[in-house]
Amino acid sequence: MIAINSQNPQMRLIRKAAGVLRAGGVIIYPTDTVYGLGCSLSNKKGIERIYELKKRNKKKPLSFVCSDLKHISQYAKVTDYAYKTMKRLLPGAYTFILEASRLVPKIILPKRSTTGIRVPDNQICLALIRELGEPIISTSVKTAQGESLGDPSIIKENFNRVVDLIIDGGMIMPEPSSVISLVDDNIEIIRIGKGDISAFQ
Repeated sequence: MIAINSQNPQMRLIRKAAGVLRAGGVIIYPTDTVYGLGCSLSNKKGIERIYELKKRNKKKPLSFVCSDLKHISQYAKVTDYAYKTMKRLLPGAYTFILEASRLVPKIILPKRSTTGIRVPDNQICLALIRELGEPIISTSVKTAQGESLGDPSIIKENFNRVVDLIIDGGMIMPEPSSVISLVDDNIEIIRIGKGDISAFQ
């Protein structure tokens, strides 16, 4: 477990965490909504490990985090309308459903052509993605009872032996992101979460 400053992340520690991801590791890291369980997007074995750790049905897709809008456009089809909408709200507590590009591995797209992408408003998370140079899988860290965890010490107790690294970015009041589909420029609110959705109603 390494503690990283959430306002001003120490780059040597970010590089260390990115090294764990590059070596095929699975880590726990902070976002602006929850602590995320993740690996690099191209790490097929890591993705399989995440499905196992979460006891998640393989038919359920996984979302991932990018560093900015330009980064998103490599992994999804971003229309002018989608770009303007996301530019207004990102980084922020939203997951946008978009049509996936060929760079998104099939393992996280069970029988679908769409994918969920986030740009979290969290300096540790963004620095880590930039240092790694590719997106990171993002699924919330939960107890066996399905409760999201925001306390790094409790996360350590529960996950220390099953992941390769835990980043302590301080306490988080866990609340899921708002999920909004922008497929075909039709707005559909899939889940109301932390991100303010009044602009869409």
